[in-house]
Amino acid sequence: MRRITVVGAGLAGSEAALVAADMGVQVDLYEMRPKKMTPAHSTGRPAELVCSNTFKSKDPYSAPGLLKEELRLLNSPLLKFAEECALPGGKALALDRNCFSKRVEEAIEGHPNIRFIREEVKEIPDGIVVIASGPLTSDPLSKAIGQLLGEEYLHFYDAQSPIVDGDTLDYSKLYFKDRFGHEDEAYLNAPMTEEEYMRFWEALINAEIHPPKDFEKDAKYFEACLPIEEMAKRGPETLLYGPLRPVGLEDPRTGKTPYAVVQLRREDREGKAWNLVGFQTQLKWGEQKRVFRMIPGLERAEFLRYGAVHRNTFIKSPLLLLPTLQLKKEPRILFAGQITGTEGYVPAIAGGHLAGLNAARLALGLEPLVLPKHTMMGALFHYITTANPKYFQPMNANFGIIPDVPKMRRDRRRRYIVERALREMEEFLKGMKVDKLAVG
Repeated sequence: MRRITVVGAGLAGSEAALVAADMGVQVDLYEMRPKKMTPAHSTGRPAELVCSNTFKSKDPYSAPGLLKEELRLLNSPLLKFAEECALPGGKALALDRNCFSKRVEEAIEGHPNIRFIREEVKEIPDGIVVIASGPLTSDPLSKAIGQLLGEEYLHFYDAQSPIVDGDTLDYSKLYFKDRFGHEDEAYLNAPMTEEEYMRFWEALINAEIHPPKDFEKDAKYFEACLPIEEMAKRGPETLLYGPLRPVGLEDPRTGKTPYAVVQLRREDREGKAWNLVGFQTQLKWGEQKRVFRMIPGLERAEFLRYGAVHRNTFIKSPLLLLPTLQLKKEPRILFAGQITGTEGYVPAIAGGHLAGLNAARLALGLEPLVLPKHTMMGALFHYITTANPKYFQPMNANFGIIPDVPKMRRDRRRRYIVERALREMEEFLKGMKVDKLAVG
């Protein structure tokens, strides 16, 4: 029977299910929410965005942009929905998160080849299965996966940024400006003098955090999602070269560059909700209100969502997975998304796409595919399946993992990488079309 099971309806699982279903395969898609919630999710919808609402750069000559171009060539369902739900975001693909998850839910529930089952999976299903249960995999399923793999899990913790109510901001102290001079309405800026910044920094490094539970005391943080208080504790200038850097954010009212700038990114079309960019945090909720209200313009801010820390679990993919995302010891099982050690929304979609594609091919009696190594997707999955397991950490899309790049100027190098990647992806697609004709 041409049937597969997908466990988890996050970004990776939703993409995998839709890709396989579009190939004519029957899909049982399991999601435990809303019957059983996670510490980070707030709805039962598939593909809920729990941290930022941005899919990073749209520039095709950036690493995140190239990843999107490749997914566009592959006709990714979730990338299509993301673009339909886009908000002003400058160079970034920012989304209306409610619009996005609703579109994904409608596509899943309306697909004739998908059976959407809202139940918790506690054991590894029989048959061809894609495990895309994400970084918040439930304890029973984690135990089952651990028994299957026989490998130690790695843990680190993501911290999500707070969102504030736009109607409670003091716009007389803020100004609209995009650091790169694109869509200025996408970002609000809160300028700080040196004195204001130092008071804020002192309060931040001395604020109370949620005390770690026993299993959290050896937490490993991924640098791209480091809590802001952890960054601040590295020294008073660290934030000035990070999320509070003022470069490109001259105050139009004075014509001068502030000492520090806090950026707020639009969360919805109406500007009713604003995300504090780079303010992932472990602070207690009361401390978040006290400290973050020290930011000019946020003195009376109401918080629509506080920052929160949640578990993120991933497997030792270099020891366990093939570049097809199949499990070496049991190839009928594939893994996708953040549980494999990719980091970020779009890489999760990419992993879901490859896993869904290969699971469907197995069901159709075709050989699973390995993506071309010079594409961003191919390089990413090559990395997570071949890296040194001793030092393995989650990886996002970046040009550093692309192999065989000749030495040349940075701009020429990027153009070379992108043009070669798109050529290889187009050749890959031609081979897929041949397979489709053979299957009929």
